[in-house]
Amino acid sequence: MEDVAQEPVPARLLLVDDEPNVLASLSRVLRHEGYVLHTAENGPSALAILEREPIDLLLCDFLMPDMDGAELCTRVRQQWPNCQRLLLTGQSDLAATVRAINDGHIYGYLAKPWDDDGLRLTLRQALQHQHAESERKRLEALTRTQNQELAALNATLEQRVEARTQELKQTSDMLEVAFQELRKSYVTATKVFSSLLSQRFPPRYQTNAKVGALVQAFATEHGLDEKLQHELELAAALYNLGKLAWSDRMIASPAEQLTGEQRELYRRYPTTGENLLMSLEHMEGTARLIRHHREHWNGNGFPDRLQGEAIPYGSRLLGLAVDFIELQRGMILPQQVTRPRALELLRKFSGRLYDPSLCRAFIALCQDKAPDLESHGRPVTALETRQLQPRMVLAQDIRSTSGMLLLHEGKELTAHLIEKLMLLEEAENQRYTILVYREDKDDE
Repeated sequence: MEDVAQEPVPARLLLVDDEPNVLASLSRVLRHEGYVLHTAENGPSALAILEREPIDLLLCDFLMPDMDGAELCTRVRQQWPNCQRLLLTGQSDLAATVRAINDGHIYGYLAKPWDDDGLRLTLRQALQHQHAESERKRLEALTRTQNQELAALNATLEQRVEARTQELKQTSDMLEVAFQELRKSYVTATKVFSSLLSQRFPPRYQTNAKVGALVQAFATEHGLDEKLQHELELAAALYNLGKLAWSDRMIASPAEQLTGEQRELYRRYPTTGENLLMSLEHMEGTARLIRHHREHWNGNGFPDRLQGEAIPYGSRLLGLAVDFIELQRGMILPQQVTRPRALELLRKFSGRLYDPSLCRAFIALCQDKAPDLESHGRPVTALETRQLQPRMVLAQDIRSTSGMLLLHEGKELTAHLIEKLMLLEEAENQRYTILVYREDKDDE
C-alpha cells in the first residue's frame, strides 16, 4: 500500500491587542493566508487561550493594561518556549523594546501603523524560523540518542563479535565432523557395494580390496591431496564395475586370451563403468579416473588413446595398481606371476604403458612395504580374534571367505563385534588374523 501524503497542518496564530479595531484589521489582513487565528484583548485572556489551544506564533501589542506585551512574551517563553513571539508597538521607547527582546526572547517587532505586505512577510519568516529551530532541536535530540546507542554498541561490539566468532567456529567444527562422518559412511557404503560386486567374480579375481590398499598406501606415502585420495579410494572399489555384463567364461579368461568380440567388450568396460557412475553428482571425479585407468603412457591405450601427462594422475596410479594385482592373479597373462615377476614387468613397460617417474615410485613402495599394505604408514599388530580388545581400531577391512565385507578399516571394535567375529570363525571353521593399529607409548 502506498503512503498517503498528509496535508500540512496550518499554523495557529494568537493576536493580542486591547483595541478591537486593531484585532479586526489584523484578522482581515491575515484571513486568506491559511492560518488558524485566535484573538484576545489582554494578557490574561491570551494566557487562557494558550492553556487550552496549541499556538505556533504570538503577535501582541506592546502597550496593554494590566499586563504589557513584554511581560506576556516573558510568561509565554517560560511556559510555552516553542511558541514564536512578536511585538506590535506604536511607541518609540527603545529601552522598553530592548527589555522585551532580552526578557521575552521575541523574534522581532512591528511598528504601528504596519505595512500589510511587510506584516505577512515577517510572520512567514518567523514561522519558518520556528520550524527550522524545531527541526534543529529534533535532529540534535536524535543525534544524542544515536550517539548514546553507538557508544553502547561500541562498548559491547568486541564481546559480541568474539561471541559470534566462537559460535560460527563451533558451527563450522560441527559441520566438519558431520561432513567427515557422512563421507566415511559414503565410502563404507561404496565398499559394501564393492564387496557385493565382487561376488560376481571367482574368489581369485576379487581384486578391489588389494587395489584399494595399494593406492591408499601410495597416496599416504606421497601426501596426495585429500580430494584425490578420496576419489582414488572409491575408484579402486568400483573400477571393474563395467565387467558386470560379461559372461562367466569371459570373466574367467585372462585379458591376453580374449579375441574378437570379447576384446571389444573388454576395451569398453572403463567407459561402461564411468557411464554407470556419471548420474551420481559426487562420483564425477571417480568416474573420470575409472574411464582413463587403461590409457597408456605412449598413447596406445583405451578408450581415448590419451598420452603422457594428458592421462589423469589418479588414472595412471590406479592403472599401475590394477595391473600389479591382476598380474599376480592370472587376470592378464594365461598364468599367475609372482610378486617379484609382477614388479619386473612393471619396470619393463615403464615409459611405454606407465608413467616412468610414477612407476619408479610405485615399485619402490611395493618393495619397501609389507605385502598387505593396509597400515597406511602407522604401526600395526596382527592378533587372533581371541586377543582382540574393545576400543582397538581395525587397520584393514575384514572379509568373509566368500569375499563379503564384514567390517571396514578404521572401525573401532566393541565387545559385541568381537563376539560376532568369534562366532563367525566357528561357523566358517577357520581362524582370522586381524590387523589393528598399535598405540605405541612413543606416539602418545
